[in-house]
Amino acid sequence: MTQASEIGDIQVADTLDTSGLLCPLPVYQAALVLKKLEPGEVLELICTDPGSLEDIPALARQRGDALLAVEDGNGIQKFWIEKGGDA
Repeated sequence: MTQASEIGDIQVADTLDTSGLLCPLPVYQAALVLKKLEPGEVLELICTDPGSLEDIPALARQRGDALLAVEDGNGIQKFWIEKGGDA
């Protein structure tokens, strides 16, 4: 996983802002968007639920996706998730 300062070259296919939503909604909505993406495409996910720091990596692992980067600061969590080939 890269640090936030290294994410500039990630090509984002879609951005989902779940600010203000609590678990399980960020996970559920992210799964719906990832399902629509093609393998190799990247979802940028924005959350404000601190539980997302555990929930979103677990979602990526369960789906077989790659968590490319995580940024956490000022009450906002950002994730860059690359859809896997089998998900």
